[in-house]
Amino acid sequence: MSSRPPTLLRHSRTARGSGALGLLSARSARSYRGSAPELPAARVRGTFLDFFRKEHGHLLVPSSPVRPRGDPSLLFVNAGMNQFKPILLGTADPRSEMASYRRVTNSQKCVRAGGKHNDLEDVGRDLTHHTFFEMLGNWSFGDYFKEEACRMAWSLLTEHYGIPADRLYVSYFAGDAASGLPADEETRQIWLDIGVPPRRLLPFGLKENFWEMGDSGPCGPCTEIHYDHIGGRDAATLVVFQSVHVTREVDQSLLLLPQFSVDTGMGLERLVNILQGKRSNYDTDLFTPLLHAIHQISRVRPYSGRTGAADVGKVDMAYRVVADHIRTLSVCIADGIHPGMSGAELVLRRILRRAVRFCVEVLQTPQGALASLVPTVIGSAVNFPFFLHEHNKVIINPFSSKSSNSFKTLMSVCVTASASVAWSLHRDLGFPLDLVDLMLEERGVQVDRQELDRLITENVRAPVMLDVLSLAELQRLGVPHTDDGLKYQYRLEQGRYVFPACHATVLALYDGQTLVSEVSGGQCCGVILDQTCFYSEQGGQSHDQGYFTRDGLQEVVLAGGYVIHQVTAADSLKTGDQVQLHLDQVHRLSCMVKHTATHILNFALRKVLGSSVQQRGSHVAADRLRFDFSVKGSLSVSQLQQVERCVNDIISANQIVHSQVLPLQRARSIRGLRTVDEVYPDPVRLVSVGVPVSELLDNQTDTQTSVELCCGTHLLQTGAIEDLVIVSERQQVKGISRIIAVTGQEATRAREVGQVLLQEVDSLSVRLSDSAPSSLDSAQRLAKEIGVLSDAVDNTPIPQWQRRELQGRLKALQRTSNTGVRKLEAREVNTHLTHCSHLLVDCVDTDSLSVVMKTVNQLSSASPRSYVMLLAHQRHSGKVLCACQVPKSLPASDWAVAVCHYLGGSAGGSALVAKGTGSSSDITDALRWAEQFAHQKTQQ
Repeated sequence: MSSRPPTLLRHSRTARGSGALGLLSARSARSYRGSAPELPAARVRGTFLDFFRKEHGHLLVPSSPVRPRGDPSLLFVNAGMNQFKPILLGTADPRSEMASYRRVTNSQKCVRAGGKHNDLEDVGRDLTHHTFFEMLGNWSFGDYFKEEACRMAWSLLTEHYGIPADRLYVSYFAGDAASGLPADEETRQIWLDIGVPPRRLLPFGLKENFWEMGDSGPCGPCTEIHYDHIGGRDAATLVVFQSVHVTREVDQSLLLLPQFSVDTGMGLERLVNILQGKRSNYDTDLFTPLLHAIHQISRVRPYSGRTGAADVGKVDMAYRVVADHIRTLSVCIADGIHPGMSGAELVLRRILRRAVRFCVEVLQTPQGALASLVPTVIGSAVNFPFFLHEHNKVIINPFSSKSSNSFKTLMSVCVTASASVAWSLHRDLGFPLDLVDLMLEERGVQVDRQELDRLITENVRAPVMLDVLSLAELQRLGVPHTDDGLKYQYRLEQGRYVFPACHATVLALYDGQTLVSEVSGGQCCGVILDQTCFYSEQGGQSHDQGYFTRDGLQEVVLAGGYVIHQVTAADSLKTGDQVQLHLDQVHRLSCMVKHTATHILNFALRKVLGSSVQQRGSHVAADRLRFDFSVKGSLSVSQLQQVERCVNDIISANQIVHSQVLPLQRARSIRGLRTVDEVYPDPVRLVSVGVPVSELLDNQTDTQTSVELCCGTHLLQTGAIEDLVIVSERQQVKGISRIIAVTGQEATRAREVGQVLLQEVDSLSVRLSDSAPSSLDSAQRLAKEIGVLSDAVDNTPIPQWQRRELQGRLKALQRTSNTGVRKLEAREVNTHLTHCSHLLVDCVDTDSLSVVMKTVNQLSSASPRSYVMLLAHQRHSGKVLCACQVPKSLPASDWAVAVCHYLGGSAGGSALVAKGTGSSSDITDALRWAEQFAHQKTQQ
């Protein structure tokens, strides 16, 4: 067995060049199947899994969800090996089932739409790219290795799937001198022994045959099998590819994994393409039912598989985009990832917008078209091992929005290349600028990038605020205050929030300096309407976002009773114009979740810590909440746990959130009312969780519930919060603490990551307790590992109570590790102690400057009148460590500076002790030069 890092046998994703190659890319494969019936995708998948499970003793493991389990380095699971990373890194809990895995096979759901592996922008343009795909895989964890993996793969392809061997080419890793990685000659010989002709066995370098999952983590050399879809030729020069296993550290160094493993992967979609003899993946039975369903709801011709200039109107591109994206959306939503405001949720929102755009603009589908495709996806997935049918209603829900109407509005706006339009779509609706560019490009126009950059710079500024003169002018003109009552008039229907429509009249325009009657296109201004459904930033809650039918909305602020809508006008806008307001419902709902959660948190803190706790500030945003409060010191682990438990009990109870407008004096009579130090309007809005306001008014006892004066927008029931996790709690100043908390999926993710870090700390504890490091090098590596893990615990969003526990354990581990390092350093110093003469210049074998210094110190102590200098050569880096100590006459700093300068480095210190570094391939001359320098200076 080779001592090099473990190898991955991986089949490449795509091919390039004329007559391209690729196991998973073929235009016509009927030539080798003859008249044999096509293999349905379900049988292709089943054949693969049965081959490894029944014939080679592999355990069939279910696909993991597409949200990575406790892996913050990934937005989505994008390869079959993701769920097995703990095995590859040796961090799997020994008590878990995973730790017992030796031979495993499965079909993994994968999404490549963000991060290092991102295929989103390529989907639809060609016939092979997908954001969602299935990865067929088999793994060996410390069981078989390269030879068995290669033979199994060859047997599966040529004997069980019947692919002609003369259509296959094999690539292997040619090595990389700069990284110190040798060529994988072992794998080359294995393929020759199997019978692959030398002319079909091709070496490639780091870029083509070295696979990496991300910037850090499992990676390594790989070998690939490529398929020539034409045949009857020598296609060796057409193999141009990319593609696993060692692990790359954050500092880019490569370390051996705990055991040799093999990871073999093969994309189902492209394998089915070949075995069914189709022109593209979209022509297989994985996509044809979906493409047919899309045609049924569209007003365009049937799908014909064209690309590029041949695809007039980009109709076929739209078919492919919608078919791919609806699969991705369905699988992600079933796995608990919903379109949202950050991370994977934001990527999914982008995918949804892209799908809606092609539905509306190209395919001309009616409203709700995407939702109508979900049953087809689920029906096609009957044979998937993914159980989509169990999540039918959950999947359909996010598609039942008014995104189609938004796109129709946008289409009418996108007839111009105005940079202001592009900026408005990006800033106000969350549209990626590249998608806006594409929409305009398809109309033969381009955005003025210089103007767009100017708008971006200009608009990152404070919101437009009316000055006192303009406010007075509005009052003089009799302009009525804005009616914003619609912001509270939302309701729950079958578990979904429904927000009111709003048509309004422009009453006034403010250009940043004065009131005006008209603004031109591209101008940033403040708009005052007769009514609005938008929430202006106040009470710690972020302002709403959205858009006018004619203009992009940016900020909503309140001044003197007027709600000012900050917009960048897409076209001229005048007083008296009629506009329709469109609320960004995802953003609003996220703010509502965080605001209601803030109230419950406030109540829980007082319940756990006592009535002395007072709110000192808060901020509610779409992605998290911040809460400042008075308390003597930081909360203990137990107190943090109690607060979270109290909050989540109220969430789980799905209590009704009541609100009512009351005279301020009557509201203040309620016992247990929470207020902050600010001026309240009269009448005032009161928000109560779980108890109707009428009961609070009648009850003169202190009711154990959350009840506050609040002008914010809230949930109608607490269950929509789903979960709350406090991810940070620390004292800002003496007596004031700040809590940062997340909710919903972000809270779940924080708990998952916390468990992963807990397992890593447990693993370190076991390693330290089982056996102490026997060498200084291993002890220092362990100390560094503890430091890296400590940084992760300190800076990763996890439950704060768990962070405190892990920090305490890691500090204890660090103390134990440091003690071990000191003992080993002392032992190494003793080995260097020798008889000391008046002048001693010598070298020591160590990579530690600390050891060099301690050795010098002990030599000087043994012979106080001696001049001592020691050098240590780090051969792997070429660095030379230097330390010296002297009694008098020759300042130590002068000696060290001179020697290190001779070595091309630098040094510093005092008259008695100094140290420094340099570099050299051979320190023999440096030792001689250092001795001569000391002789000259001491004899002067």
